[in-house]
Amino acid sequence: MFRRLNKGAAQRALARLRGRATAQIGAGVSLTASARIYNMGRNDADISIGSGSIVRGELLRFAHGGKITIGTRCYIGEGTRIWSGTGISIGDHVLIAHNVSIFDNLTHPIDWQARRRHFEAIATTGHPNDIDLGDRPVMIGDDVWIGAQALVLRGVNIGARAIVAAGAVVTRDVPADTVVAGNPAVPVRPLTQNPDEG
Repeated sequence: MFRRLNKGAAQRALARLRGRATAQIGAGVSLTASARIYNMGRNDADISIGSGSIVRGELLRFAHGGKITIGTRCYIGEGTRIWSGTGISIGDHVLIAHNVSIFDNLTHPIDWQARRRHFEAIATTGHPNDIDLGDRPVMIGDDVWIGAQALVLRGVNIGARAIVAAGAVVTRDVPADTVVAGNPAVPVRPLTQNPDEG
């Protein structure tokens, strides 16, 4: 299913991934066959994966900017897309299920003419270095669990230990120790600190 790689083996595996993938990775990171890392910048530190994490999804740092920081002992599920044009920070012990999308940008310009130029650039020369995609950073706290097929949009902060239900569309900040669900995601209940309560 997946194998644990030491730092040297993981760096060699990254070189085999599609795109100009380079990243800083911690000890014991597991990259599965479905993992894809696209670092369109020139700095390995623009994508950083903490020790003991498992990556099965896609990490993309756009050419015009971006930074993805994943803490220690995190899980990024298969089919998940994390796309950064400014900054996405994921805390420690975060579980991100399959087919989740986390974007700190609009992914394409709003204006139709700019959108057409953007597509033409991608199709011919790759992602442009000088584009405005309305970037706003995303912060995900420690011990957060994001359910399958959730969507986390630009500018959102998810507090520590929060749970985002499957299929939720997160457009606003999520307080710590809260479960959110729906489209748009709204708080449905607080979480207790004691696992026996509840």
